[in-house]
Amino acid sequence: MNKSEWSSLRGRELFSYLPAYYDNSRVMQSDMDAKGSEMDLLQQALEAAAAQFYVRTATWGLGRWEFELGIPTDPAKPLEQRRAVVESKLRGAGQFSGALVKNVAEAYDGGKVEVSFQPEAWGFTVKFIDTVGIPPNLEDLKAALEEIKPAHLAVVYAFNYLLIRDLHEVVTLDQLQQIQLNKFAGGA
Repeated sequence: MNKSEWSSLRGRELFSYLPAYYDNSRVMQSDMDAKGSEMDLLQQALEAAAAQFYVRTATWGLGRWEFELGIPTDPAKPLEQRRAVVESKLRGAGQFSGALVKNVAEAYDGGKVEVSFQPEAWGFTVKFIDTVGIPPNLEDLKAALEEIKPAHLAVVYAFNYLLIRDLHEVVTLDQLQQIQLNKFAGGA
């Protein structure tokens, strides 16, 4: 077997441990290549299983994270949104504060968020700074904040929209037509 004929890196490594009198044995080369291929598959399976221990890399194990945290599993949602819900739930433990709300909201949005309290109105505002338009998983964020906030506080969400005055003489008409309407104030 030539070096280019090996299908497995581990097979080639296994073969290198054998005595020199096997160097020209096609049977031993094939045997080590087959065993190496199995070891390659085992290594891939181990790496995939290890990835499930971390929310940011979990795929098929994400349902277990959701189950453990009491989050309903919705396989129709994109993995990134499901991960954000799990991560937010993990971050949401502790005493209620602006930092806690900010931490949870940023886990859902992925961008910068400002939290301001209005004690006279018994509420607080979550303002999305980096996100233009309404975040895609806002309903999940609302549910998470309802779970961690005290019942007597109301929450208001402030969104960052594109305004025509911000785009006038900056964007061409062709570029403007490519922007989704929900990114504009008043857009559907």
